Amino acid sequence: MPQILIVTNGALCRNPRPWKEATTLGGAGYDVTVLTLRNHAPSERYDQELLRNAPFRAAALDMLDRSRPGVLARRLRLWAARQAATRLGRPTIHALGPAAALLRRARQIPADLTIVHNEVPHWVGLRLLAAGRRVAADIEDWHSEDLLPEARRGRPVALLRETERALLQRADYVSTTSHALADALHHRYGGRHPEVIANSFPLQPDPRAGPPGEPPAFLWFSQTLGPGRGLEAFAGAWGRTMRPSRLVLLGQPYAGFDRRLEDAMPPTHRRAVAFRPLVTPADLPRVIAGHDLGLSLEDSQIPSRDLTITNKLLQYLNAGLAVVATSTAGQREVLAHSPEAGQLIDLRDPAAAAAQLDGLLADPALLARRQAAARQLAVDSYCWERETPRLLALVAAALETR
Repeated sequence: MPQILIVTNGALCRNPRPWKEATTLGGAGYDVTVLTLRNHAPSERYDQELLRNAPFRAAALDMLDRSRPGVLARRLRLWAARQAATRLGRPTIHALGPAAALLRRARQIPADLTIVHNEVPHWVGLRLLAAGRRVAADIEDWHSEDLLPEARRGRPVALLRETERALLQRADYVSTTSHALADALHHRYGGRHPEVIANSFPLQPDPRAGPPGEPPAFLWFSQTLGPGRGLEAFAGAWGRTMRPSRLVLLGQPYAGFDRRLEDAMPPTHRRAVAFRPLVTPADLPRVIAGHDLGLSLEDSQIPSRDLTITNKLLQYLNAGLAVVATSTAGQREVLAHSPEAGQLIDLRDPAAAAAQLDGLLADPALLARRQAAARQLAVDSYCWERETPRLLALVAAALETR
């Protein structure tokens, strides 16, 4: 059976797309190895749970244990590259991660096809292509067009663009998360038109059931709870609502961000906010299903956030939550299949957004219909069971190329 190497830039629990890919290909009989970075200590136990009985092997480039050979040197090189990027204005791929070490490790693992995810692995993929390997690339986010302006300082944007262009021209296939992003990448770079593999998940057996909670609960979740995620604008709109509801925010807050959010709300709403810690990937679907409305607040001013379809939105559909989403191209693409599954809001007009939220909160029958439509949209269009045949066909075709 052909050997497949999947390369990603961190813990699998923080990169569910490579994990789903590896699980699918391993389950189909391919000999799969996933190469990750061991660079986030809190993720260690979550990854151990994910890897238990996984149908693939895992290999990791260690960045945590300084007592192991090579780790301290890799950390020092990464620190020096980041200093050069931020203080001297000389950004390189090495400021984003241990690129050279990851390339050396990838070269040591035999593979008939290598699939690369994220910025540093994309750079690795180009070098493997130059060495004659078959390489496919997944562009989950448009990395050269991501993040707020202040967060882009020190990023090698020109290099990222050249890497994206080269992969679309030379890789055996390129996949991405939405038709909107696929079209934008092809328009910018030409080459192969990316194939669309949605960021969906296997249908969960315990979607939300029964009437909305009392009062209904909004949920937002991510690895990190911080600025630039739409939460400040939503808090401003939600703080104007008149109907009772709760707001649950799941994730690790940046220092002081939770307090800043609360300070922007009136006392009546402040008492209805709950900050919750991260949960394991296995527990997350059940936790999501315990709420009523899912918040997907992407910023349309950031091209990557505008065009992609996030894990978050599709997990809300899977769990049967009514979606409350900003009007990005990716989120409009999803809701165009079933407009009743969600509500698009414009957070630039807090008063109008608050009125929309109040209208939804005041009508339990409407909210229940939206929840049922959301789950049905997952069943019909946005579940991993729909994506599996597309992924298997892409990999089979790539392995047939010379």
